[in-house]
Amino acid sequence: MDELIARLVADVGIERSAAEKPVGIILDFLVKEGPADKVQPLLAKLPGAEALMQKAAGESAGLGGLMGGAMGGVMGAGMKMMSAGLSMGQVQSVTKAVIAYSREKVGEDAVGEIVAAIPGLAQFV
Repeated sequence: MDELIARLVADVGIERSAAEKPVGIILDFLVKEGPADKVQPLLAKLPGAEALMQKAAGESAGLGGLMGGAMGGVMGAGMKMMSAGLSMGQVQSVTKAVIAYSREKVGEDAVGEIVAAIPGLAQFV
C-alpha cells in the first residue's frame, strides 16, 4: 500500500496521513458493498489493506457516525472522506487512483466486476 499512498501524495497533493484515511474508507466500502467472492481476492493482493481499513474505521467512527453513517453506498463513503478533510475533487481523484491501482494488481476483469456490482460506483471511476 506504500506505493499507492506515495502516488496519492504526489498526484493528489495530500499528506501521507490524509491519503491513508480515504484509502481505508474506499477499501472498507468495497468490502461492504461489493461481492465478497471478488473483493476478498483483491484485498489479498493488496498487502496492508486490512490495516488501513481498521485505521480508517477507528478514526472515522466519530466523523462518519453523523454524516456517512446515516448514508450508505457511494455517497456515504464520499461523505466520510470529506469529513476526513478531502475536497470533492480530491475524493474523486483518490477513488480513481485506488481503482486504477487495484486494476494494476489484480487485473481489469476482476476490478471491473466489482465496480459493475456496486450501484453508482462506475460514474466515479
